Amino acid sequence: MSDNGAALIWCPFPDVESAKAAAQVLLEERLVACANIAPAMTSVFRYKDKVQSATEAGALFKTTGALLDAAIERLAALHPYDTPAISGWHADSAPQTTVGWLHDETVGGD
Repeated sequence: MSDNGAALIWCPFPDVESAKAAAQVLLEERLVACANIAPAMTSVFRYKDKVQSATEAGALFKTTGALLDAAIERLAALHPYDTPAISGWHADSAPQTTVGWLHDETVGGD
């Protein structure tokens, strides 16, 4: 997959405020171009040998393939959970206008 294309990162947070705080840092550091935050979702998960559930906020970050690993690493360092569930992937397809925007707002903005 090309590092020149679009990439996405998905990550749940304990609340909207922590998702916004992480998004703010990633945006200021130009590791992402955008964060979409879904304020409330129910998560059901296994943690410490028990099935649990919680209300979380989900965040979808938009970046470039070239910045994907760096953005994930920085997000892991910023995240309030001990073991955050962070998933990142290269987008299979995106219009050139989207790829150009992602580049302009991240690496191209220097």
